[in-house]
Amino acid sequence: MISLQDSVTDLTGIGPKSAENLVSLNILTIEDLLTYYPLRYDNFEVQSVDNAKDQEKMTIKGTVMSEPVIARFGYKRNRLSFRVLVNKEVVGVTFFNQPYLKSKIELGNDVAIFGKWDGQRRQMTGSKLVNVGDDDSKSFSPVYSVNKHVRQTTLRKDIETAFKKYQEVIATLLPHTLIEHYHLMERREMIKEMHFPSSDENAKLARRTAAYEEFFLFQLRLQATKRANQKRNGLEILYHNDEIKDFIKSLPYELTGAQKRVVNDICRDLRQPIQMNRLLQGDVGSGKTIVAAIAIYATITAGYQAALMVPTELLAEQHAQNLAKLFDNLPVNVGLLTGTLTQKQHNALAKQIKAGAINLIIGTHALIQDSVEYANLGLIITDEQHRFGVGQRQKLREKGNHPDVLAMTATPIPRTLAITAYGEMDVSIIDELPKGRLPIITRWLRSNQVGVGLDFVKEQLSKGTQVYIVTPLIEESEALDVKNATELYEQLQSYFSPQFKVGLLHGRLANDEKDDVMQQFKQNEIQVLVSTTVIEVGVDVANATVMMIYDADRFGLAQLHQLRGRVGRGKQQSYCILIADPKNEVGTARMQTMTETNDGFVVAQKDMELRGSGDVLGQKQSGVPDFKVGDPVGDLKMLEVAQHDAASLLQTPNWDTVDDNMPLVAYLKRNQLQTHFD
Repeated sequence: MISLQDSVTDLTGIGPKSAENLVSLNILTIEDLLTYYPLRYDNFEVQSVDNAKDQEKMTIKGTVMSEPVIARFGYKRNRLSFRVLVNKEVVGVTFFNQPYLKSKIELGNDVAIFGKWDGQRRQMTGSKLVNVGDDDSKSFSPVYSVNKHVRQTTLRKDIETAFKKYQEVIATLLPHTLIEHYHLMERREMIKEMHFPSSDENAKLARRTAAYEEFFLFQLRLQATKRANQKRNGLEILYHNDEIKDFIKSLPYELTGAQKRVVNDICRDLRQPIQMNRLLQGDVGSGKTIVAAIAIYATITAGYQAALMVPTELLAEQHAQNLAKLFDNLPVNVGLLTGTLTQKQHNALAKQIKAGAINLIIGTHALIQDSVEYANLGLIITDEQHRFGVGQRQKLREKGNHPDVLAMTATPIPRTLAITAYGEMDVSIIDELPKGRLPIITRWLRSNQVGVGLDFVKEQLSKGTQVYIVTPLIEESEALDVKNATELYEQLQSYFSPQFKVGLLHGRLANDEKDDVMQQFKQNEIQVLVSTTVIEVGVDVANATVMMIYDADRFGLAQLHQLRGRVGRGKQQSYCILIADPKNEVGTARMQTMTETNDGFVVAQKDMELRGSGDVLGQKQSGVPDFKVGDPVGDLKMLEVAQHDAASLLQTPNWDTVDDNMPLVAYLKRNQLQTHFD
């Protein structure tokens, strides 16, 4: 019996070599081949130039009015030019590097040309002649993403062969209630219209159906994984509620409504006998650390250890100092575990961790070393968790017996990413800044206005505040015309001295040198800190009120927002000054976005729109999955609807016994996912 899971070698004309070529496109099975959808369609229907848009791809038909002429320039480069009469208008046509077409163009004959229309010059750059009887003379011709191993014509022929042989076994995966509700196509018809569209309208409907199906199946897998994980036995962390309440009352400020809501989410998870897998996201300065501290203290009151893993030693040391102060006079013993400890120091600390004498362990990836064993690990917190690989996070989880996991990020995650890359996690959001915080005022200056910016900085310094000045590079680069930290440091020393002291911080400094510079800045012995992006995450100096960023167009929006978040952490008005001469529209849009909003989620979504849905957070495993048809940024609403529909289906009692859902049950089994979630 034939099946869509058959190998492509079951098709006539596909031998071992052809199959190997198809593997380069990730096509192994018949289903892979049939769902390898076109990027776009070339429309070979003859259109009028009267309403044509500039740079639009289209087909025109007219009478050849001049002999075709070939002009040669450069090695194997040439231009074929002629004119055609189209609806009483003479249109110039040019083909590049296709001299063989000259024999097909005869004076006085009618010709149809597909190409790109230049609306200003009223002429066309042709890409092919469209002749009756040509394979591509159909109204819509699919265009696929191919490579040097697979040609367009070969792929089209293989897909056509596969559809003819397997069309009768193409089962509709989506429940018919959803197909009817959203007016979608059955799967067989969708695949047919995707590859061999009968009209523009049907092609669009097929693409909408394919995008929804893709989002729905992705969300179904994600939600099924989440439910399967929740069935695993977790720890019941029965914390002492009265002690938690007393600890919260002892804080020098009241929690915001958002913080209280998130604390309740986490505490509820801790008490349940299933493993918590929660993502805590909040904008810079929203107060995630105190929420983490409450979760840590709750865990410790129940007799468990807590581990906090952070990406940099600077941040680990800062957390250790701050939390040690916060837990002063409480039964919390803090240990700082980093890669710079001597072997003797490391061994002594590891011994105390194993014995349970230290119940809060803070550190970098040193926490997951084989030599570190935990007595009773109950809670794992990763800060700026996207900076750790999947393997590193998993290794820390394996240090305990299904410990609860809280991942924190101050990099606001756009809705698209939250639904895709983090869809298997429960999400809590702190969407409210602490009382008394003033919004940061952001200004964009061109490089010829730097003097204005520096005058403003000096004015702020005279009020007793401090300033960060950030630059992309450490040393001079011939490749990039950007200010580097060392050169800028020397320039600013002469500008600000002797009234204000300037310090320099970058990643190539030794750890003790970094610590020394940061301590001087914290104690206001240094007023101006020239730095690379090493200060992007976690550095907290409330007296710093100005962040000045040179060559700001070299940074992504998310990074600019992170840098801006280093100021505005006190009661005083803070400012961010962007120095940039963007070379393109994307750079300009970044600067405008930064000046228009302080909302990190707005910034993150705009960043995604500008950069595309690829590697937004800087690591591949944190990016959006590769969808064949759906655009998770442009089709965000559809993605949200698919998420809701998939979750609703899985929450329906005995959903996997309903006949209409059997194709989905089989689909999940093929993907090795648990299907029974009563």
